[in-house]
Amino acid sequence: MKTWFITGASRGFGRVWARAALDRGDRVAGTARDPRTLEDLARAHGDRFLALPLDVTDRPAVFAAVSRAVDTFGRLDVVVNNAGYGLFGTVEETTEDQARAQMETNFFGALWVTQAVLPVLRAQAQGHLLQVSSIGGIGAFPTLGLYNASKWALEGLSEALAAELAPFGPRVTIIEPGPYGTDWSGESAVHTDPIEAYEPVREARRAGATGRRPADPAVTAPVILHLVDAERPPLRLFLGPYPYVVAEKLYRERLATWDEWRPLAEQAI
Repeated sequence: MKTWFITGASRGFGRVWARAALDRGDRVAGTARDPRTLEDLARAHGDRFLALPLDVTDRPAVFAAVSRAVDTFGRLDVVVNNAGYGLFGTVEETTEDQARAQMETNFFGALWVTQAVLPVLRAQAQGHLLQVSSIGGIGAFPTLGLYNASKWALEGLSEALAAELAPFGPRVTIIEPGPYGTDWSGESAVHTDPIEAYEPVREARRAGATGRRPADPAVTAPVILHLVDAERPPLRLFLGPYPYVVAEKLYRERLATWDEWRPLAEQAI
């Protein structure tokens, strides 16, 4: 039996993975801004599920929620930083409040959870931290600049963290999903006020997405269960085939550019 701590457990990947863990007999502490959205899980699974109200941007509240989960279950084996949302709009359109809110949730929220659970995981000399990033965490796309920035920041943090934790036992895996039918672009999404000059950019983005249907997030559940049971989990894991197409193209282009401009770069000595 594993004990999970999952942020954003009311919908999307968080809910799918919470349900999968509970269905196989694990214990889950699940957080949501509105804990009423978790009542059905509590009814179905009794004392194996702990519903916690939490806004991950509130650092003291994060530490309190983690403490309550540990007091209730005695340990943490899998921690999932899933809480987040999409901010849609060009860089120029994005307001200061929108930019700060995006980073507060997607990056700082994950940082606060990470800091809160690390003493527990180190003391246990084991545990697995899953940082939910995106294919947008290794590539950047028009009209998603601030979202990309939040996930790139999370990826850099998590890669450094994995090296820091290596002597102590706990593992880190960065989850990089392709397009799935979560609420990322639904009710929880935020949209900037559009500047008309960028309409061709938005139209090209919409045209590029035509015909690509998001997959059902439920299909990821057995993959995640297999991952957390692995003896040597990877630092990074794509979800679905689509990220491979994007990543292979991105890295070919990056390597080609670095190679083309290497003679100039090496003059800087």
